[in-house]
Amino acid sequence: MLRVQDIRQFPERVKSGLRKRGWSSEDIAVVDEILALDDERKKVQAERDQWQNQVKVLSKQIGMHMRQGEREEAEALKRQVAEAKEQVRALEDKLRSVQAALEELLLSVPNIPHDDVPEGKGEEDNVVVYRSHDPLPSYPEGLLPHWELAERYGLFSFSLGAKLTGSGFPVYLDKGAKLQRALIQYFLDRATAAGYVEVWPPLLVNADSARATGQLPDKEGQMYHVCKDDFYLIPTAEVPITNLYRDVVLDESQLPILHTGYTPCFRREAGSYGADVKGLNRVHQFDKVEIVQITHPEKSWEALDAMVTYVRDLVHSLGLPFRIVRLCGGDLGFTSAMTYDFEVYAAAQKKWLEISSVSNFLTYQSYRLKLRFRDRDGKLHYAHTLNGSALALARVVAALLENNQSPQGVIIPEVLRPYMGMEILS
Repeated sequence: MLRVQDIRQFPERVKSGLRKRGWSSEDIAVVDEILALDDERKKVQAERDQWQNQVKVLSKQIGMHMRQGEREEAEALKRQVAEAKEQVRALEDKLRSVQAALEELLLSVPNIPHDDVPEGKGEEDNVVVYRSHDPLPSYPEGLLPHWELAERYGLFSFSLGAKLTGSGFPVYLDKGAKLQRALIQYFLDRATAAGYVEVWPPLLVNADSARATGQLPDKEGQMYHVCKDDFYLIPTAEVPITNLYRDVVLDESQLPILHTGYTPCFRREAGSYGADVKGLNRVHQFDKVEIVQITHPEKSWEALDAMVTYVRDLVHSLGLPFRIVRLCGGDLGFTSAMTYDFEVYAAAQKKWLEISSVSNFLTYQSYRLKLRFRDRDGKLHYAHTLNGSALALARVVAALLENNQSPQGVIIPEVLRPYMGMEILS
């Protein structure tokens, strides 16, 4: 969340950042609304403080008159105090109302993109910053898409998932289930070897947690909601892991904090349809290993580069053709100041599939989280938060199957063979 004081200090920078995100002039007017509402908040608060001060002054005078036996004067002042307290109550109600409206507006404003975030409206304007293969490998004709390979080798079933739950919920079977476990364990082993401490969090979070990391109110329609208990199924492990530090004051010596965690992820993907959702391209439940960092503000861009390098090496180890793109303003996530997407090439579909997003949120999440650290001089500062997928399994599986198919079966990447106990899926 942006803070009012930051908006007030740099209003034109905020407006410029929103324009980079593709906001219209009408939408950007929210910046002026926030500042006007904050002015009203200050005015109401000052008026309330004046009445509160009057209550204190009159109360002292009542005591003085009572000590001097001047009861009539004291009673008159008591009536004035009662009227002043009524004014205080009314102004406090108004102040709460104004503060609630102000917070609602602040929650509606996304993070401001970093200056290096390119201009653009959508994914066609994202900038490719790295290619693992240029040109792409030469693939034979007649490759089967991953959903046909899954059917041939009995790896997963969407019809069984539809029977149990609904469309978009695959059931992994036999070697397909083993491949899932192998990928999860491999990704976790790589992360912990790199210094990330593993967390196994709940899959349901409360509204405060979803709001603190920015899923609410922005992504409310995309999250599964357990209405009776007011819990939300997590869209990513980022939500519970980052919220471990909500309302926490760290010591500077504890930074950076590195966590990794495996969880299933749940996304309604409302409005998704067409070829892009076929097979594992877009599902409502998928497995993912996440990496999260909490850093000193002076170190977060260095941390982002390190996380991008880590994910790059991880994808390299799978032997898949991939590219890294820097997202443009119009494609940037609500809470992110800068994001790099990793996309693998699916040979049979002849298309790129996103398997990771690595983002720096700066203080946007930590303001909501009230996540701070105390420096050596005892001063409090807000930490920076970052996260990345390392990796999302569904599309990784899709690319592994399509790119590694052979007449004998699907060749398993060398790094996964110790986890699978086999070299080929057949």
